Amino acid sequence: MTRIEINAHGGPEQMVLVERPLPALQPGQLLVRHEAIGVNFIDTYHRTGLYPLPMPTGLGGEAAGLVEAVGEGVSHVKAGDRIAYCSGPIGSYATHNVINAATAVLLPTSITAKQAASCLLKGLTVQYLIRQIYPVKAGETVLFHAAAGGVGQIAVQWLKALGATVIGTVGSEEKAELVKALGCDHVIDYRKDSVPERVAEITGGAKLPVVYDGVGKDTFEASLDCLRPRGLMVSFGNASGAVDGVNLGILATKGSLMVTRPTLAHFVATRPALEAASNDLFSAIASGAIKLAAPSEYALADAAKAHIDLQSRKTKGSLILIP
Repeated sequence: MTRIEINAHGGPEQMVLVERPLPALQPGQLLVRHEAIGVNFIDTYHRTGLYPLPMPTGLGGEAAGLVEAVGEGVSHVKAGDRIAYCSGPIGSYATHNVINAATAVLLPTSITAKQAASCLLKGLTVQYLIRQIYPVKAGETVLFHAAAGGVGQIAVQWLKALGATVIGTVGSEEKAELVKALGCDHVIDYRKDSVPERVAEITGGAKLPVVYDGVGKDTFEASLDCLRPRGLMVSFGNASGAVDGVNLGILATKGSLMVTRPTLAHFVATRPALEAASNDLFSAIASGAIKLAAPSEYALADAAKAHIDLQSRKTKGSLILIP
């Protein structure tokens, strides 16, 4: 098989294309031939060492394709099935991968491999954020940072379908127009405006019950300042760098605020939980509540370019690799 590997943590230049033998198939596993591969911010964290991995290593944990072989003891998936996965093992930047069968999601006929690779991780992330951690109700006003990104675009649409008023932050006029077209009620350009001041204006000073922040370091304190007393800050990503050096006392002084730093793995840790979350996502797509934009496509050999574009924060929506 052909795959991307790194031999040391660092920049995109560490990513090289290599030929490797197919891994041996163990009981409970599947051999998957990839048709499309998801590119996500967590992949850059693995590459840089923010989330360190033993070297050498592959990259990526999301892909969609066809099952070519089934290990002993697997009954819910068979050879020839169309599946997607988004919880590893690391190494999806490849033509093939061997995965735990319990992590495979069977794809409905209405969803293509490219769509699945572009939306499964992001869609399940949105699902646990707005349906599990803080189940958003009709009539509530919420803030979602980086609303033009792959996660943000799904979140804006799903939140609107739930009846919420959505405030989104963006970094350009072009991105502002994009999220407005998706239904975002209020758009804040963080380069021009103070996010907490605009939130106070929009809410008449009441502020918000919840803020969803995947940006991290650059927006952490501003996000806290958007919350009403006893509000919840959901810090689920580090696009601008990790949040550190936090004085917990500020949570008290700003209104007995609550902060959580979740990860998807703990919300789809069992087969029933994964199936429930993915069915919820696929139902939202099938109903038309979530319309998936065509992802930006890169050849597998151009994975480094995909990382450069992703980290520039100039991309809109999802990125995929085609093996």
